[in-house]
Amino acid sequence: MARWGSLHDDAQPPDQVASRAVMERDAAVGPGLRARAAHALRQRRNWEQLAKFCVVGASGYVVNLAVYTALLKGADLHYIAAATGSFIVAVTNNYLWNRLWTFRHNRGHFAFQGLRFFAVALIAYVGNLAILALLVELGAGKIVSQAIAIVLVTPANFIGNKLWSFRRHH
Repeated sequence: MARWGSLHDDAQPPDQVASRAVMERDAAVGPGLRARAAHALRQRRNWEQLAKFCVVGASGYVVNLAVYTALLKGADLHYIAAATGSFIVAVTNNYLWNRLWTFRHNRGHFAFQGLRFFAVALIAYVGNLAILALLVELGAGKIVSQAIAIVLVTPANFIGNKLWSFRRHH
């Protein structure tokens, strides 16, 4: 009897069987996905959309900080309430500008795209908070940590919105 409980002499440990199955699956999907990714990276329009998305994101960052400061100091709200309020205003700003400018050729139903955009933004927001907390815990300054966190979540946010929120329907 083989070591792994098989009646065959060529039995493999379960982890090797699982990793072979994963490799076979990836080999079947990989070339198509790699080809699509390579094609997407060569498209000028994708780079233009990314640049516009970053401009809109920068405006959203300014809106977020301005609203946060107004709610924190002007309305005397708790910092978490102020952060939540400023996030909602910034997401609204970003959605409208991305819909009108960045992805103007990919407009779908206003509310449907808006809900998808908010879902992607919420995931990016959670990722941003996790990176921010980690960097602050490691001793980086809060502003530098926020700047790094925003940069790190921006590609995922862009891809999520391009491929889901503002997906072009053929």
